[in-house]
Amino acid sequence: MTKTDVIVIGASASGLMCAIEAAKRGRKVLVLDHANKPCKKILMSGGGRCNFTNLDVSADNFISHNPHFCKSALSRFTQWDFIAMVQAYEIPYHEREHGQLFCDDSAKDIRDMLLAECRNLGVSIRLEATMQSITKDKVAIFNIETSKGEFECSSVVIATGGLSIPKMGATPFGYKVAEQFGLKVWPPTAGLVPFTLHDKDKECFAPLSGIAVECIASVNKISFRENVLFTHRGLSGPAMLQISSYWQAGAILHINLLPDLDLEDELVSLQQQVSKQQLKAVLSKYLPKRLVTTILAKEILEQTLATLSAKQCKKIAQSIHDWCIQPNGTEGYRTAEVTVGGVDTNELSSKTMECKLVKGLYFTGEVVDVTGWLGGYNFQWAWASGWCAGQYV
Repeated sequence: MTKTDVIVIGASASGLMCAIEAAKRGRKVLVLDHANKPCKKILMSGGGRCNFTNLDVSADNFISHNPHFCKSALSRFTQWDFIAMVQAYEIPYHEREHGQLFCDDSAKDIRDMLLAECRNLGVSIRLEATMQSITKDKVAIFNIETSKGEFECSSVVIATGGLSIPKMGATPFGYKVAEQFGLKVWPPTAGLVPFTLHDKDKECFAPLSGIAVECIASVNKISFRENVLFTHRGLSGPAMLQISSYWQAGAILHINLLPDLDLEDELVSLQQQVSKQQLKAVLSKYLPKRLVTTILAKEILEQTLATLSAKQCKKIAQSIHDWCIQPNGTEGYRTAEVTVGGVDTNELSSKTMECKLVKGLYFTGEVVDVTGWLGGYNFQWAWASGWCAGQYV
């Protein structure tokens, strides 16, 4: 039996941040993970360069059944706090669109920074430790049985993440622990994930594979302006990933393929200027020709502008500004960047991340019902929630 103060289950972004902060307070910390390497999700993120935070972070960038829950953590450990940490380690980074910050060189720089902090503070990390059971006795001591032996502690932090990308070792362990101790868990679903299409639509749009256009994608009164990318399986690109976190099975996506143009007014105006041009030639100046010929019927595309009625112009514009498609589903956890849902935030203290009814049990990061948008927000939630728990475990 190995005795320690704090056991963090999950050598993840939030798990290591929590371990670092707890160790700064003089706590003896052990991190356990079933994987053979720490920080696997950090290493693969951002195309290997880790989109580690965003310059503009607010609660509006997160999805939760309690949208106010994340405010406390995000205000106490901000993006600027993490950036200061990155700068202290002289890690070169750059800004991309929408305030996203990436490493110049490699995501390994972020991993190495976290592991260096752990080493300097005496945090112990044991890998390939498969969890077998967690129990708590009457004197508030947790007993954890693993494939690497038994451990005893007064504080346990569940930082095991969600179900996204199972090939990286994702499991439902965190949800099972929550349910074991009587906590409510919102059903998890795949988020930030490409859409698949029904067979008929897939056959129709597969030839567009590789085409990307800027659009406004909307569902349930939520909208994102980003690129949509047509793939051989369905729809991807930032706009689709963002909206997927809000999409529910059966819902119809509304996509404005020309967000900067009033196409109806444009067509009416062009009828006076280039009346003999075919509609197909005109629309191909604004959108890829293959896309235009897939969305609109051949008969209407071959008409000249002069022959188009006002009603037809209106209908054409509507087809482009409000292209509607009902996805068959998503690609699921296999390619999802995050998991939506998780441990109900009403079960946790927003200040400490500790369970209200189970003293000494904490949940941080993706396992909690707080999901960020694409763009570094999920990492910022991991840093912030881990930091908060680290002040109290």
